[in-house]
Amino acid sequence: MQQQKPDLSFWQIWNMCFGFLGIQFGFALQNGNVSRIFQTLGASVDEIPILWVAAPLTGLIVQPIIGYWSDKTWGKLGRRRPFFLYGAILTTLSLLVMPNSPTLWIAAGVLWIMDASINVTMEPFRALVGDNLNEKQRASGYSMQSFFIGVGAVVASALPWMMTNWFGVSNTAPAGQIPESVKYAFYFGGAILFIAVMWTILKTREYSPTELARFDTPAKQQSTQNSSLKVINFAKGALIFGVMGGVLLSSVATFELEKELYLLAGLLLSFALVQLIAGVLQNKNRIAGGFYQVIYDVFTMPNTMRQLAVVQFFSWFSLFAMWIYTTSAVTSFHYGTTDTTSQAYNNGADWVGVLFAAYNGFAALAAICIPMMVKRIGLKGAHALNLVLGAIALISFLFITDPTLLWLPMVGIGFAWASILSLPYAMLSNSLPSHKMGVFMGIFNFFIVIPQLLAASILGLILRQLFENQPIYALLIGGVSLLLAAVSVLRIKTTIA
Repeated sequence: MQQQKPDLSFWQIWNMCFGFLGIQFGFALQNGNVSRIFQTLGASVDEIPILWVAAPLTGLIVQPIIGYWSDKTWGKLGRRRPFFLYGAILTTLSLLVMPNSPTLWIAAGVLWIMDASINVTMEPFRALVGDNLNEKQRASGYSMQSFFIGVGAVVASALPWMMTNWFGVSNTAPAGQIPESVKYAFYFGGAILFIAVMWTILKTREYSPTELARFDTPAKQQSTQNSSLKVINFAKGALIFGVMGGVLLSSVATFELEKELYLLAGLLLSFALVQLIAGVLQNKNRIAGGFYQVIYDVFTMPNTMRQLAVVQFFSWFSLFAMWIYTTSAVTSFHYGTTDTTSQAYNNGADWVGVLFAAYNGFAALAAICIPMMVKRIGLKGAHALNLVLGAIALISFLFITDPTLLWLPMVGIGFAWASILSLPYAMLSNSLPSHKMGVFMGIFNFFIVIPQLLAASILGLILRQLFENQPIYALLIGGVSLLLAAVSVLRIKTTIA
């Protein structure tokens, strides 16, 4: 018989989400400083997207695996908390190593490890909110996560600037060396990340798998039972994606197209191979393993999840464009320099850190407002409105010439960011069965990662071919993408408001 999960108190939700404060320290330091580190170690502007590909690619692989494992884990630390612990340890170590990278390719490798570690911790945090909260509290739970993301990122993004302006730590260094202000920021962030995640581990309890099963609605249970009987034509998908990837690969090689397109071709061919393997396993009735189960769930995801995939695609394409190009856009367009050893460049890069802190600060405020917005105009209406605010903000970078005024667009970006981090997950978790909350949350990450990989593949090409390699136009592209995301939200057909 179905039971209703009891409401949790404010402080129970607070403790459950507090670890995201630490996760965001790592995430914000990565987003705000890795492009700077890459450029300092010798990367050109058009090489930055391909170097960043490590981050989304690790999420593509790691999150569904961790989600699948955490769904099936139960021990002394519970279901999700063991992954919080292991991920926090690895992320902390990566934060200590990253600013000491001696070469560009070592930095790219550390980014790969660091992002994988963050994903090990972050994915179960998303599932934990779905596990522990009932449907009416989930929007508040994910908004609380957004609040901690905002608060953590305010401090983490501004840390290099704070080190220089408050503590007198140098923000310049000889060519090829990382400034001391960046190094100390990463050390401090690593310590905060570990402490915050440990707080959630020690202060939060979890429902057992048996308890969670009693909370599932009959509709969700019946949906799961029915979907297990479905036979999927993997061969058709493998053929389509294989042909697309092969044609693109041969075209890049034959016509000497931009090298970034090799990544896109590789993704298409990889997806074809994955479907081919899944088809072989299905034909041999070897369907009990984790690999097949994850791929099967990709093709049998709930309808709400399919509809949200389009929204996530355009949202995260925009965010990735902003993260990888804001530093180079602001330093070149607003500060007039591309010389990474100049004072102007480093002042501009530090200001970007402050701007990133600002939008995360506004996101923390937005997280307080979002539950009230949802009550008035519903989940879809609130999310669409916030995405439009973000779109206007990104486009305005082209029209604001005074860099000191760039904090104004951060208001809109903050509301969009807080909304992207909360409302899609609230809509999604309400449609998922409890015993697959982790794996579906991990699969949902595909629609975060794929647009980022696509951005890494084509953004550099677009800027070179259409905009004379001026990174400021990447922010314009990001604004247009957010507008498309807002339109997609309103087209979602679901029983959720």
